[in-house]
Amino acid sequence: MWLYASCSLEFNVPVASPFLLMLRPRSGHQQWVAREQYELSPGVTAFEFTDPFGNLCQRLVAPAGPFFVHTSVNIECAEAFDIAPGAPFVEVQNLPEETLPFLLPSRFCESDHFTQLAQSLVVGRASGYDQCTAIVEYIRQTLEYTPGSGTQIISASEVNDRSQAVCRDMAHLGIACCRALSIPARMVVGYLEGLVPMDLHAWFEVYVGGRWYTFDPTQTDRYGGRVAIAYGRDATDVAIYTQFGDPVDLIRMDISVQRMSEPLY
Repeated sequence: MWLYASCSLEFNVPVASPFLLMLRPRSGHQQWVAREQYELSPGVTAFEFTDPFGNLCQRLVAPAGPFFVHTSVNIECAEAFDIAPGAPFVEVQNLPEETLPFLLPSRFCESDHFTQLAQSLVVGRASGYDQCTAIVEYIRQTLEYTPGSGTQIISASEVNDRSQAVCRDMAHLGIACCRALSIPARMVVGYLEGLVPMDLHAWFEVYVGGRWYTFDPTQTDRYGGRVAIAYGRDATDVAIYTQFGDPVDLIRMDISVQRMSEPLY
């Protein structure tokens, strides 16, 4: 399927401020970028680099005053994410090197605190994909998905003590539990067709059976086009913008995701 997705950001910048942006999806697993647009107003020089997780990042200094960022993309993606019940656990010594950082505890995914809980959740499940399914079932049973309720980033341990959560929180808890079982798990931020209310969305992926698979505790089915923008260990690595210096106000953020009958080049 083809999607048109866009993100518009409006800032009020009190003094010239350095920014790191992460707003360019790249072609890869289950998505192909056919066209993209990137606008900065007022126009400033931006430098692009690739971070350790393969994300395309833009570095710039925003001038004082109103500052606008608009990105859009025409992208081909899957109508539903793949599932693989029974996909086996990959022993750590056989994992690809690039998956190893996603085994370790991180700032918001303290997997070393979840060993006992994770093991209790997967009793009787085959090692690998089926264990991840059990973890997602636990998250859905214990947390109510409440978009817009999480103004601050919290860790998996904090999430597990609550009854409500946003997508980012639920992903943190899923990642921590999977890593506690030595299953590589990474956070993904991107667009999801049909999300209500429309916003950027977070989910997680696990490495089992020789590849990455999507898990999303906030959605009860696997349908809807997904556009991955950024991958990382947790929310620290996947912020769509990071600003340094005096605080800058985000005045407006608009996200749009629309299905297209065919790509517009």
